[in-house]
Amino acid sequence: MQMLAATVSKHPEITSKQMTFEILVKDIFDNAKLDNTLTPTDNKFVLGLLNDFENGSWRFDKFQNYIWDNIKETALSHSERKALIDKGEGSVLTQAAKKLRLVEGEKAFGRGSEIAEIVLYGIMKDYYSALPIVPKIFYKQNVKDEAKGSDSVHIVVESDDKFSLWFGESKFYSSIEDARLDKIVESVNDSISLDKIKKENSIITNLSDINDFDKVSPELRAKIKVSLSQEESIDNLKPILNIPILLLYECKQTKSQTTLTDEYKNDIINTYKDRATAYFKKQIEKCKGIHLYEKINFHIILFPVADKKKIVDTFILKAKAHRE
Repeated sequence: MQMLAATVSKHPEITSKQMTFEILVKDIFDNAKLDNTLTPTDNKFVLGLLNDFENGSWRFDKFQNYIWDNIKETALSHSERKALIDKGEGSVLTQAAKKLRLVEGEKAFGRGSEIAEIVLYGIMKDYYSALPIVPKIFYKQNVKDEAKGSDSVHIVVESDDKFSLWFGESKFYSSIEDARLDKIVESVNDSISLDKIKKENSIITNLSDINDFDKVSPELRAKIKVSLSQEESIDNLKPILNIPILLLYECKQTKSQTTLTDEYKNDIINTYKDRATAYFKKQIEKCKGIHLYEKINFHIILFPVADKKKIVDTFILKAKAHRE
């Protein structure tokens, strides 16, 4: 079986111990695209993840554990986590669960969106070595409100004096046919507008969490704040701006599979190529009018699951249990 080669050298090297799930694809989009007419493409990347199987079934428990292992950083601020450090894991999860919107109802809009946000946070931390500067679930003060701005905001420390800025988008879909891609393209287009970038920058610089990360030196912290200040031109930020786009989706192949075979992996790789091409074709058409669009880096992250309803129902039940 031939996998796509790992060629994205601009990001930290990843070992299997850092990622809970198998990295099936990590490559520049030019090595995966099925349409050679698309341009620009050298600012686009593809990451494909895969859960495994046990005893003839997709590993739901492993996936659920990943959600709850990462929920603290998405729902609680750094200062809140520090305040609860001596009160045990149960207290931390209880407080985190209270922050969730918990969209309920079988056909409710946004059902499962919290899960996609949490999984994206985990991937950002584990794969990109990112710091969760703005815990978005914590920031949404009205628990019934839909996402405001990007679904995640991170900073990656590239070196002692360099950083990159990451505004994430995430969706949990029952499928990722072409028609389902339009909504996330709209979200991405909105997130890289002038007003939205300035708003996110303002949130970052006004939160105290940025002062609490040991990996950020005082000198780099000062540089980040200056770079993100409202007086600075957004044009200067676009070369260090990254948009990770998580598409968590129910997959028929995964739902019917019982074993992690090479044939299944090859099928999933072909799906990654097809969906990445379809997505970026739509994004280029929609977003190409954004000033300096070609300078912004975009990362599509594809993650198939076996049963969306089962995942969401289990998550909601567990969240309610923690609240009570």
